[in-house]
Amino acid sequence: MAAPSGRSGRRAWAALVPAALLCLAARATAEPGTAPGAAPSTAEFDVRPGGELHSFSRSLGDYGCTFTYSAQGGTNEQWQMTVGVSEDSGLFSCSIWRPQGKSYLFFTQFKAEVKGAKIEYAMAYSQAAAGAQSDIPLKQEEFEITETTVSHREGKFRFELSKLMIVAKAPRDEL
Repeated sequence: MAAPSGRSGRRAWAALVPAALLCLAARATAEPGTAPGAAPSTAEFDVRPGGELHSFSRSLGDYGCTFTYSAQGGTNEQWQMTVGVSEDSGLFSCSIWRPQGKSYLFFTQFKAEVKGAKIEYAMAYSQAAAGAQSDIPLKQEEFEITETTVSHREGKFRFELSKLMIVAKAPRDEL
């Protein structure tokens, strides 16, 4: 299931995803070859306005995540990307967000792409939780999810982005 469907589906994902991400964070590995149970890898990067296309990538073992965007207005904003892999290497997570909560940039486009796994769940938010503020998800028509990408939907996206969350599953080799 790539995205929640219907009211009960959203409630089920709303309960399942935070628990899954906490498990991933608790059991993720920091770098290839490190012991299971190490912390996930987090990196800070600047989201820059100016209308040019920019990308930021992180990888962990056989998995990777690339965030590509174009934004206008304001000045640079500090964002973070966290990638993690479950202890059994079956799940890969990629979270991209602005720690201060709301971005004041005007995003003209965005795309997050995972390598080495297929997306099981993804959600995009116009506002990330910070302080007393809660996550505010984008409307389903504003973005689209494929097997390996989450991206804006041309003509529907309302130019606000503050957080992306992706949980992807590794392909299993059949014996």
